[in-house]
Amino acid sequence: MNWGILATGSIAASFAQDLQLHGHNVVAVGSRRLESAEQFAKQFGIARAHGSYEALVDDPQVEAVYVATPHTMHAANAKLALHHGKHVLIEKPFTINADEAAQVIGLAAERDLIVMEGMWTRFLPHMLRIREIIASGVLGTIRSIIVDHTQDITDDPAHRLNALALGGGALLDLGIYPVSFIWDVLGAPDTVMASAVFKPTGADAQVAALFRYGSQAVAVALAGSDSAGRNIATIHGTAGRIEINPVWYAPTSFRRYNEEEAIVESYRSEVSGRGMYYEAAELDRRVRDGVTSGTVLPPSETLAIMRCLDGIRAQIGLRYLGEGEAP
Repeated sequence: MNWGILATGSIAASFAQDLQLHGHNVVAVGSRRLESAEQFAKQFGIARAHGSYEALVDDPQVEAVYVATPHTMHAANAKLALHHGKHVLIEKPFTINADEAAQVIGLAAERDLIVMEGMWTRFLPHMLRIREIIASGVLGTIRSIIVDHTQDITDDPAHRLNALALGGGALLDLGIYPVSFIWDVLGAPDTVMASAVFKPTGADAQVAALFRYGSQAVAVALAGSDSAGRNIATIHGTAGRIEINPVWYAPTSFRRYNEEEAIVESYRSEVSGRGMYYEAAELDRRVRDGVTSGTVLPPSETLAIMRCLDGIRAQIGLRYLGEGEAP
């Protein structure tokens, strides 16, 4: 695939670097300012720099577009790329809400194009191995999951994480990770109960959510932007457990314990770079195989998770600008 990168922020730089490290073709970059695009292109040796997103998606050499703009722009940017016949990888969260997600997914289906959420954790080697372990049944019945994503990020009201106009807050930026992880292991919950603490800007600083399942399993997700936590994840089964080391959502190691508390498997990821190229390789594979979905994170599951996040926001009273009054 020939990739075009839409936006030039830090996550776009990480993606470009990772793709180039593993032999993927990054042929163009687009920004709202030509100067920014040219600087990015020079940094990564990219052949073409475009001074608008429209020019990027109109580039005939670009086959797939990575959307790396702030959350509130994801839906519009993805639609723009899809209307120009490009496959799209959208940095998480997929969109601001489920309505936007449904529109993007529907447009991709209409145009027979691939659209995929850039939840990079789903495609990392340690997560693939964990799925194999769970599927084998050696953990018994999964009873509980505890997972956190907590960082100490600036309280500057101008920072995007604290700005409701940009979809800021702990839930969509950090909480999407533990929510997606729980969904990956246990699927759709029967009920979700959530609570939150807010910053002066109205953005959520901490969000805790309890998931309950008809199987009698429970899961706890914690996201926070005002204090640094351990960033670990634990899966408890009736015949053992898995403890994923910090930082659980990045390439890392884990240990599997049996009922006697003995370590029966130690896994360590051997990943060069950040590990973002795995999601790019998955989109490449879907295009090559002519399939619009995948088993790891199909669009239908992305949409279901967005609906879950909408439900959490309704419980905690979080609205973004453009959706109504801020809390």
